[in-house]
Amino acid sequence: MWRLIQPPAAELPDLPGFLAAINANSDLFDPGVPIAVARAPGRLDLMGGIADYSGALVLELPLACATFAAVQRSEAPAIHVRSLPEEPGARPLEARVDLAALAPGGVPLDEAAAHSLLTGVPAQAWAAYVIGPLLVLARARGMTINGGLRILVASTVPAGKGVSSSAAIEVAVLRAAAALFGVALEGRELAVLCQRAENLVVGAPCGVMDQMTVACGDGGRLLALRCQPAELEPPVALPEGLAIWGIDSGLRHAVGGSDYGAVRVGAFMGYRIVAELAGLGVAPAGPGRVTVDDPRWGGYLANLTPAEWERRYRDHVPEQIEGAAFLARYGGITDTVTRVDPARTYAVRACAAHPIYEQQRVRLFRALLAGGAVGEEERRLLGELMEQSHASYSACGLGSDGTDLLVDLVREVGAGAGLYGAKITGGGSGGTVAVLARRDSEAAVAEVAARYRAATGRAARVLGGTSPGSMAAGVAWAGWAD
Repeated sequence: MWRLIQPPAAELPDLPGFLAAINANSDLFDPGVPIAVARAPGRLDLMGGIADYSGALVLELPLACATFAAVQRSEAPAIHVRSLPEEPGARPLEARVDLAALAPGGVPLDEAAAHSLLTGVPAQAWAAYVIGPLLVLARARGMTINGGLRILVASTVPAGKGVSSSAAIEVAVLRAAAALFGVALEGRELAVLCQRAENLVVGAPCGVMDQMTVACGDGGRLLALRCQPAELEPPVALPEGLAIWGIDSGLRHAVGGSDYGAVRVGAFMGYRIVAELAGLGVAPAGPGRVTVDDPRWGGYLANLTPAEWERRYRDHVPEQIEGAAFLARYGGITDTVTRVDPARTYAVRACAAHPIYEQQRVRLFRALLAGGAVGEEERRLLGELMEQSHASYSACGLGSDGTDLLVDLVREVGAGAGLYGAKITGGGSGGTVAVLARRDSEAAVAEVAARYRAATGRAARVLGGTSPGSMAAGVAWAGWAD
C-alpha cells in the first residue's frame, strides 16, 4: 500500500483523497520506486484578465479546487500518463509516448517538433499539457532524457471554465518532476517554463498570470502580478468581511480558441500602430514579426495612460483592419506566440483600448482594497470597476450570453444582499464569473446560481475557498509499505 513517507510543506486537506487515488491505480506504479507528489490550485481572475499579455497588473485568487500529480521514474523507455476523470464512473484517459520519439538519443525535441508529435493525434493531444513542461525544462537546463516516467493526474479544477485548469496540470506535474530530478526551481521560473510549454508545445497563446498564480499564490490573499513580463508585487489581503466566489456559466472556454487569439492579435496590432504614431524605431524580425525600440512604454500597451490614448492615439487606430492590409502597411506585430492571418479582419481599437483602461481599473481596485474598503460606497465602487471590466471584454468580442446573465443577476440581487459586482474571468467567451460579496452572503451567491440554472437549464457550480500555490504547498513523497 502506498503511504506518505514525507509530508508536504503545507497542510493539504485533499491530499489523503489523492493518496487513495494512487492506491486505486497501483497498477500504474512500481512498488520499489518512490513517488513525488505535487499540487497546484485553480485560480480565479478577479481583475486584470486578458490585459496580462499587454503588461497589466492583475489580481488573482488561488482557489480551493486543485490538481494533483504523482510522478515516478520508470525503466520503460516511455512516458506513461493516466488522467483520472472528476466524474464518478467515467474512464480515465491514457497516453504513452516513447522516449525514442520524444528525445532521440536522449536529446529532447524542440518545442515546434514536440507540438507536432504530441498534438498530432487529437485523442491524445491533452497529454501535451503534461509532457510539454517536462521537455521545456529539459531543454532549458540542458538535460538529457534517458529514462521513462509514470504520471498520474487527478483534478477538481473545472476544465474549460476559465479557472486555469491547464496551468494547474502543468505546474503540478513540473513541480513533482523537478523534485524527482533533483532540479531546484523558483516559483517564477516554474511558471514561465509552464507558460512556454502551453504557448509553444500545446499551441495556446496564454499570458503568464495563470501559471504564476497557481505556482506562487498565497492562500487567502490576492496574488498581485505586474506582467512585464512576470514581476510579483506584494500580495493583497481582502478586507475583513469581503469574500470572492466564482460561478460557472456552464459554457466552455478555451484559451486556444479563435476569439481569444484574435483579440490578442488585435491588441498587438494596436500597439504596433501606436508605435508608428509615436515615432518609435521599428525593425523587421522575420515574417509577420517586428521589434520596437520603446523606451517610452517598454513594449506594453498597459503603460499608456487613458489620457494620452484618448488625446493622441485613439482616433488614429482603426476600429478594424484586414490582416493583409495591416501586414502590407506595418510589417507585423511584436507578439511571439500569435500571427496575423492575412485573410482575417481584426477588431483593433477596442482590443487595444482594453489593457490601457484595465490597468487603471486594477490599480484603483487594489488601492481601494489596501485602504480597507470598509464603507458601502467603496465596495460599490469595487463592483462598478468589475462591471466596467466585464463590459470591456464584451467590446473586445469576448463576452457571452451566459456570463452576461450572471453579471446581471448579481446586479439584481444587489448590494442590499451583499453582492457588490461581478465580471467574466480569464480568457472570456464563456467560463466563470467572479463575484465580490460580503463574507456572509453565500446564500445570495447560491440564489444567483439557482436563478441562472432556472433560466438556462445549465448547471451553475459555485467555486469558493482558497488554498496555497504549488510552491507554498511543497512536494510530498509516497513509498510502498506492505
